[in-house]
Amino acid sequence: MIHCPKSDADVAEILMLPPEERLRLAETISANLASDPFSVPLSEAHRAAVDERLAEHERNPDDLLSRREVLDEARRR
Repeated sequence: MIHCPKSDADVAEILMLPPEERLRLAETISANLASDPFSVPLSEAHRAAVDERLAEHERNPDDLLSRREVLDEARRR
């Protein structure tokens, strides 16, 4: 079972772990968060970005990119 850090001292101890152990811990935490993504609150900045993208889609619902276009653009970056 993983011990949950309860103090700055616990966090300091975690940061002293070897890189491999810190990475394993980060992967464990990431996998746990990914298992229930709706439990992770959005920051105000992320919420604003989502709201803006939804509003843009509502203004121009036919302005879409195909999967191929999205992938091609991502590969060019």
